[in-house]
Amino acid sequence: MRKKKTSAEKDTCGDCSFFDSALPSDGIGGIIARETKEMNPKDVIGMKKAPISTLPCAVLFEMGLGMLEGARKYGRHNYRAMGVSASVYYDAAIGHLMDWFEGEDIDSDSGMSHVTKALTALVVLRDSMLVGNWVDDRPLRNPNKLYKKSFNEKAKAIIEKYPDAVGPYLETNKDLDRTKPVPGGY
Repeated sequence: MRKKKTSAEKDTCGDCSFFDSALPSDGIGGIIARETKEMNPKDVIGMKKAPISTLPCAVLFEMGLGMLEGARKYGRHNYRAMGVSASVYYDAAIGHLMDWFEGEDIDSDSGMSHVTKALTALVVLRDSMLVGNWVDDRPLRNPNKLYKKSFNEKAKAIIEKYPDAVGPYLETNKDLDRTKPVPGGY
């Protein structure tokens, strides 16, 4: 039976022991110096490198399955050999996120989470961008770079105009009493 780890000893994903308490944590994502033993020189060097231990293993395994599906269908690393069009992978990622947001958790074709499928689409796009063989078929840039800021200001005005909003209708609160306003609700 495994001894239960303290929060300072926990690794990123349960049984993944890649970083398994090699360095004690300050509890907020930082690493504190060892008090009982001199720091290993390899640890000092390793702490300055891009970490993989910050990534959740379960999500990486799901993405691995998504990438395996693509490898079986299209050939492993085909995107590196041929490149990808930005719009195709943008559409795929956004489409999966929209399906998920509309309540369809699982993609019917693959049996995987729509979120996982969106992540794998973005991984392929980003890899192609890093390799330099992607086709940038995005539209012309919006000349008003602050358009999101103006929309946020309009959203703030609407929220201020209706401070006691009716609560949202969600799957998780179908039976909620809607006769009372929800302060700060949306």
